[in-house]
Amino acid sequence: MNDQEPRGSQDWVEDAKTEISGMAKEGINHPSTPPVLTGAAIGAVAGALLPVISWPLGLAIGAGFAFYQRIKK
Repeated sequence: MNDQEPRGSQDWVEDAKTEISGMAKEGINHPSTPPVLTGAAIGAVAGALLPVISWPLGLAIGAGFAFYQRIKK
């Protein structure tokens, strides 16, 4: 059984650390920043519309999901 990730790296924590560091240094110019911000905005709107979830929780979930999608590629 092959346990390698699609990008060839088994350490997704290290990949996430690298992406977050790059996003912090480059800001909006980093390729991961716009999709994560879009996911955060969609999550915030969904959180505001749903009765149980507040917009901050929706924002965090949306950003986290978009970031995860970005890392696993």
